[in-house]
Amino acid sequence: METEIGDKTASVGPLTQEQLAAIQDEQVLNNMLDKAVDFEERRMIRAAMRELLKKKREQRDRERAERQQDLRQRGVCAGRNPAGQSLGQKPANGLSSTQQHTHRAAQAKSPNLSSAGSSPKAPTSPARSSAVGVKVHRSSALGGPNTKDVKQMLLDWCRAKTEPYEGVDIQNFSSSWADGLAFCALVHRFFPEGFDYCTLDPYDRRANFEKAFKTAERLADCSPLLDVDDLMRMREPDWKCVYTYIQEFYRCLVEKGLVKTKKKTP
Repeated sequence: METEIGDKTASVGPLTQEQLAAIQDEQVLNNMLDKAVDFEERRMIRAAMRELLKKKREQRDRERAERQQDLRQRGVCAGRNPAGQSLGQKPANGLSSTQQHTHRAAQAKSPNLSSAGSSPKAPTSPARSSAVGVKVHRSSALGGPNTKDVKQMLLDWCRAKTEPYEGVDIQNFSSSWADGLAFCALVHRFFPEGFDYCTLDPYDRRANFEKAFKTAERLADCSPLLDVDDLMRMREPDWKCVYTYIQEFYRCLVEKGLVKTKKKTP
């Protein structure tokens, strides 16, 4: 196995967990994962990526806690809680910060019975129909004879590329993308220099959508086919809209040589 360190590549024999643990660059691990062909090596690299992302998140949380503690000691936050409310004052919705967090977590984990092929339940006008959130016409590939096979292959590809990322579990093209983290993880997988994934908030859907789409447009030349305002109005995005956007992102990656394929885009 050849291990990348910076811009150098060295032959180090069988890959070990110690070697992977010493790598603190996500791009290096990404490159190694792309080149690995052995199943066990790929499993070890994915585990190392998950551990690195976890370390960065924990480090960020520690630094945030230290900053808040420092502010409290200096009296900057005197009489106010971290949300900026006076102590003893209830939020506008009557819930404490702990209750709000519990309520949001319950909403995020609530079971969703819609499948990847279902349309969103939110009512739409006939003019908007199932194409809500897409600024351009969908690709004719949606009506092709092998659409089902291509759709599943693209879904499997998305799942494989985002598997190491915390908070992402892609099972369909609808509910799995609702909080924006799946978009961010997929873009970050190919452009880790674009933003720090560990700083993302799963409850800040708008920021996640904007971060993913703007980074993909800037670094991959991927057209922003999805409209953030439309996505925010729906509990779950229309699977056709997400599928179309991922097709476009995949096509852009192929054009840039970041994805190797014998076929045209799916």
